Amino acid sequence: MNEDFEFFKTSMPLTRKADYYLGCLDGSIFIDFNRTIENHISLVRISFDRYGCCNLDDKGLSLNKTDSEKFIKEMESEHLNQKTIFKLVKEIIEINKDHIWIDAIEEYKLI
Repeated sequence: MNEDFEFFKTSMPLTRKADYYLGCLDGSIFIDFNRTIENHISLVRISFDRYGCCNLDDKGLSLNKTDSEKFIKEMESEHLNQKTIFKLVKEIIEINKDHIWIDAIEEYKLI
């Protein structure tokens, strides 16, 4: 994963429900996250230009407690710390890579 992704917080239409949304690569990728009852962050879906939207549904795995707390803190801050959010996104992509289109994550260098 390239550290020049420049992640940004965004929003989505009501038909694409999640608790948190990030975009990167000038909007070529959008990533949606939910906060579980245990306050862990799980990956809900990820969409890629030229590939479409990959829904993880109930298969999405969560960050551990410490990383989830860091993620929530970043999303609630005014400005994202790019280094921190980069590491957290890289981790959640890695633990969910079996549920995401491998050709898309390789093309966009997400692993």
